[in-house]
Amino acid sequence: MTDLIVRKMRFAFADHRVPFLWNETNPAFSSMANAVSFLAIAFEKMIGHMITEAMPLITDPEVAEEAQAFVRQEGQHAMAHRQHAKGLIKTYPGLKETLDEVIKAFDDLTAETPLKYRLAYTADLEATFTPVFKLMLDHDDTLFAPGDDRVASLFLWHFVEEVEHRSSALIIYDAVADDPWYRMRVAPSIFKHVWAVLKVACDGFNKHVPLEERQIDAMSMFGMQARKKALLQKLPFTKTPYDGPVENAFAHLPVREMLTALAGVVRSQVPGHNPAHEKLPALADEWFRRYEDGYEVTQWYTAGEATEQKASAANV
Repeated sequence: MTDLIVRKMRFAFADHRVPFLWNETNPAFSSMANAVSFLAIAFEKMIGHMITEAMPLITDPEVAEEAQAFVRQEGQHAMAHRQHAKGLIKTYPGLKETLDEVIKAFDDLTAETPLKYRLAYTADLEATFTPVFKLMLDHDDTLFAPGDDRVASLFLWHFVEEVEHRSSALIIYDAVADDPWYRMRVAPSIFKHVWAVLKVACDGFNKHVPLEERQIDAMSMFGMQARKKALLQKLPFTKTPYDGPVENAFAHLPVREMLTALAGVVRSQVPGHNPAHEKLPALADEWFRRYEDGYEVTQWYTAGEATEQKASAANV
């Protein structure tokens, strides 16, 4: 029996303007997270089609239950990210074109690749999430807390649920494909596709969001490639457009922790890897505990303040 819980969240993105630069202290992280939001919509749409196709091939009732809970959680993520993207598109209409391109990249995967490849794609990418998101959640005080609470709370919820179902995609892959070496062989093409889709999103941000509102080159998340572009911009004989300064979203984080996350990503692709044994972020346990206690997790950083203000007003 699965222990996954399907939580329906609404983040009030329609109530107020959704800023592109939602964490003004870290424009590079703001842009990166927005790209992840666009990716999530398309990736999780692919997962929905994939699980529907895979269900007749799953003979173990417990795996089937896990698959259903997994796809329902991912469906909720997609809905919330669509509302986030809709808020961005309301301010920057050209981003509709960008989102359509991102979705098409995954629709093409669904149409053109076998089920086994898409199962491997999902298992490989999902396996990287726990070490990567642990790094982020362990530093929520700088990456999330200073930002718009709706956007920050969206990503906190999504990331802790990715930690919660960290084993689901691999369980499903093993039940249907049962070929760990294939998963490792196709990993390079999978991550090439992921980066290509993220590049589509970042190119769209540079094209449709004014520099004064994003403050950095949205391609900053691509590291060396972005720095090469910045170098070309300085050469007088090139026509490389200036899209803003290149910044590292994680420059302030301890190098040792970043290397630990990188090692976790590499380890996650090795046959025999079990995501259940990964070291988890402390914030995930706190999030689940608060959710069970009825805390307003869609306002992770401000709900407590609102409660205190109501209590103070009642005592006056």
